[in-house]
Amino acid sequence: MLPDLLGQIPEAEQIGTVTADRAYDTRRGHTAIIGRQATPVIPIRKNGPAWKEDCPAARVRNETLRATRHYGRAFWKRWTGYHARSRIEAKMRCLKAFSEPIAARDPERQAAEIHIRIALMNRCNALGTDGTVRVA
Repeated sequence: MLPDLLGQIPEAEQIGTVTADRAYDTRRGHTAIIGRQATPVIPIRKNGPAWKEDCPAARVRNETLRATRHYGRAFWKRWTGYHARSRIEAKMRCLKAFSEPIAARDPERQAAEIHIRIALMNRCNALGTDGTVRVA
C-alpha cells in the first residue's frame, strides 16, 4: 500500500520524511521511501531481526534497529519526532468521535465540512484550557 500512496505524490515534489507505524516495516515499504530520497521514520517491531544488508533500504532500517536497541525506543521516538504522529492520530480520533460521517459528496464541500468540524473542536478545546495572567 505504501508504494501506491507515495506514487500519488508528484515526482517533482520532494518528501523529507515518511512516518508510519510498525505495519509498514517491510522491505517493499522501505524501498519505496528510499526510492523517493526520503527518510523513513518507522519503528521496528519488538522482535524484528536485522535485515541482510543487500540494498540501501536494509541499511537504513538496520541503522534504526541499532539506534533503538542502543538508546531505547522512547529516546528514538523523541529524537526522530515520531511522537508527533501519535498526537495527530489522537486528534483524528477526536475529530471522528466529535461528529457523524461526512455528509457532503463534493470534495470541496467535504473539505469545508472538515474545516468547520476542526474549528468547532478547537473552540471546545480552547474553552477547557485555563489561561495564566501575570499579576506583578
